[in-house]
Amino acid sequence: MDRRHFVIGSAATAAALASKPSIAQDAYPSHAVTFINPFPPGGAADVVGRPLAAVLEPIIKQPCVIDTKAGAAGAVGGQVAASAKPDGYTLLIHITSISGFAEVDKLFGRQPKFTNADFIPIARLVADPCVLLVNDQQPYKSLKDLVEDAKKRPDDIIYSSSGLYGALHIPMALFAKAAGGLKFRHLPTNGGGPALTAILGNNSQVLVSSVSASLAQIKAGKLKPLALFGAQRSKALPDVPTMKESGYDVEYYLWVGVFAPKGTPDNVITYLRTAIDKAAHTDQFKGAMTNLGQELGYLDQADFKKFWDADTKHIEDAIRQIGRVDT
Repeated sequence: MDRRHFVIGSAATAAALASKPSIAQDAYPSHAVTFINPFPPGGAADVVGRPLAAVLEPIIKQPCVIDTKAGAAGAVGGQVAASAKPDGYTLLIHITSISGFAEVDKLFGRQPKFTNADFIPIARLVADPCVLLVNDQQPYKSLKDLVEDAKKRPDDIIYSSSGLYGALHIPMALFAKAAGGLKFRHLPTNGGGPALTAILGNNSQVLVSSVSASLAQIKAGKLKPLALFGAQRSKALPDVPTMKESGYDVEYYLWVGVFAPKGTPDNVITYLRTAIDKAAHTDQFKGAMTNLGQELGYLDQADFKKFWDADTKHIEDAIRQIGRVDT
């Protein structure tokens, strides 16, 4: 073969290869999808995320892996997801606290590690009113009993949380302020699961938790619910009054949503929206939520984006109310 034929043949081969889809262009998804859980096991993101992953696998016909990246009240996992390749194979399951990290950094004069703009919201799964709990070793029969004792013993009663400015610290701080500036001692942990463990072991006496993460222990009699942070009573806890019924103008929800890193292609986002919508509305997933004392609070992308924008303003305002706290 002379050089002229070789060059022409090579060009034709290259053109033919270019006309075929590359491996990188395989239909999405072509392998496992990882969901970053930014909290230890046992918290709201974990107990909602795992049933979702189990239901989603047969829908997308690929493994759905929960990868725990806990720390800094959910900021560590958020940063990992924000830095991930935006190809749809690394997603984030996060909660209410994602809305406040940038404001906390601002409060301390730090450069934000990530902001809302680093993520594309895909779907909100649930919106769980939080509940204020005491353990079975405490004498309190009502929220009034706790308030009266806290006034007599400032800084003696310990409450645990998922971390400074985390989703379980914020509502407790708002309640303490609404009740006239009550002073509790704060035991921050690295997630809702460890915070729950702390109160069960009486290392703390009070905890604000999601209903879904604490219902089993409430039913077992190990935790006593004193008040709900929702606008209405919970179907799972119909005898527990709301904060507003108890005289405190505080309302707070712990929601769980799915996010993708910014830059994820539109076609991938559309695929995920459809698949997650289908998974969340299956009897299997809704049944798992019912077992947690939870109702489906699904919002698709557009509505979730509006909700997230509004909720961010609420959370940022709460953080400014709390102010700078170092311990």
